[in-house]
Amino acid sequence: MDIYVSSLSPGLDIGTGCFLLVVAVFSIVGNLLVLIMAFKRSSKMKPPELLSVNLAVTDLGAAITMYPLAVASAWSHHWLGGHATCVYYAMAGFLFGVASIMNLVILAIVRFIVSLNMHSPKEKISWRNVKLMCVGIWLYALLWAVLPLLGWGRYGPEPFGLSCSLAWGDMREEGFSFVISMFVFNLLLPTVIIVGCYFGISIKLYVTYKKAGLSYNRMPNIIKLHRRLLIIAVLISAGFICCWTPYGLVSLWSIFRGSRSIPPEISLLPCMFAKSSTVYNPLIYYFFSRSFKSEVNKLRFSWHGRELCHMRNSIDDNSIYVLGEDGKSRAPRPTLKESTETMMATTVG
Repeated sequence: MDIYVSSLSPGLDIGTGCFLLVVAVFSIVGNLLVLIMAFKRSSKMKPPELLSVNLAVTDLGAAITMYPLAVASAWSHHWLGGHATCVYYAMAGFLFGVASIMNLVILAIVRFIVSLNMHSPKEKISWRNVKLMCVGIWLYALLWAVLPLLGWGRYGPEPFGLSCSLAWGDMREEGFSFVISMFVFNLLLPTVIIVGCYFGISIKLYVTYKKAGLSYNRMPNIIKLHRRLLIIAVLISAGFICCWTPYGLVSLWSIFRGSRSIPPEISLLPCMFAKSSTVYNPLIYYFFSRSFKSEVNKLRFSWHGRELCHMRNSIDDNSIYVLGEDGKSRAPRPTLKESTETMMATTVG
């Protein structure tokens, strides 16, 4: 059995394991909260929200299937299980990584389509289309994850010996076409599409705002809503791209100059930064989506045995979780802004 020994100092191994443990806990808890919130309002969900659920599934899947093994390996100062678990870990990372970036691409496209006619109440994205998009995302990611097993590309240990990924240093010749194709179709092109979509939305909002000729305080609620949702969507996409870009650059460097040209301590940093990408989405929802934050606080208060009625005064008017749709609540009828945000929900903000 192959044994991959850590090339880091024992202290750095322990620190790496602790960092990954914190990332795993925050990622699992945060993304579970996103799924719980989605389940609570499943009967009121709109089609685009399924993409947001799918994104949480990719982050949660990565945290559960990868991080515990990485933490145990770091604290053991060598990779556990040999080559078999190395291939499993690398394939899982590649699968969930590609699924996440493609999910962000589809989110950006859907957000752009919705923004084309922001005053129209007509549903622009059907359940059938969204389900097909989700299936397509996973099939696309699975195809790329399987290719190294079929001989195009290769999985192997990272230079520092505590995790596995694509064996960048071993693909300088026979796997070079795979590396270039992977970067073009799973990083460069998706980034261009995401930036293009959000730039187009920004132009659309700017033109609409200028045509209205109003100050921000007098701006229609629908324009303010799209502006705020755009900020959240951009933060989610930018967080993922910024986390993975350093890792991509280091990987490209190892292709052209060899992995031994990079000290293990240096190659560790972008890898850990990339792994932290699974944490940011729930944090962005919590700090920038007042409705998500209020629902998380309600759930926290219910866990402590407090009555939910004490939370009513603190629920923001922009809540996407409409309380009166079932006819049982005496809450006021949702405003245009609330109804619109229910349609858009977390997937676009």
